[in-house]
Amino acid sequence: MPQFPFHRIVVIGTTSSGKSTLAKNLAGKLGYDFIELDALHWEPNWQEAPLDVFRERVRAATQAERWIVAGNYSVTRDLVWTKAEAVIWLDYPFLLVLRQLTRRTFNRWWYQEELWNGNREKLWWHFKIWSDESLFKWLFKTFWRRKREYPMLLALPAHRHLTLIHFKHPREVETWLERL
Repeated sequence: MPQFPFHRIVVIGTTSSGKSTLAKNLAGKLGYDFIELDALHWEPNWQEAPLDVFRERVRAATQAERWIVAGNYSVTRDLVWTKAEAVIWLDYPFLLVLRQLTRRTFNRWWYQEELWNGNREKLWWHFKIWSDESLFKWLFKTFWRRKREYPMLLALPAHRHLTLIHFKHPREVETWLERL
């Protein structure tokens, strides 16, 4: 396989767009470190890590020579994006992401999938769409904002060094991965 041109990549997109899945698969394929920001952020019992602890974890994880980060945390963007060489943006249609979120939520609940530090999602959280615990609320709250925000962030002088790899559908990602 020819040398992949980027050694430090961040995968962004709205909740349930497949950031972690793509980052983990790509990191495995390339032999890079996989860094999942959620795993560094969430403590047991769904407690958020203190900001200084979270940032230190991210700083330490991104010291490696080759990595792929999955996540959108604005509080660590200065640590991740300044070191990254490329951004992969999973910019999928709303209904597709909503379907993926619904499937993922049910699967995680049904199989009692452990996420990070012993945490498991509770199905009833997500049905309370008025609650901040609901990822459905989070999707509705952030989906369109991210579509406006990412082009502006990528156009900033501090981020012009980043190569954008922009996918609008999972089929594009599959084709791209097959060609690597």
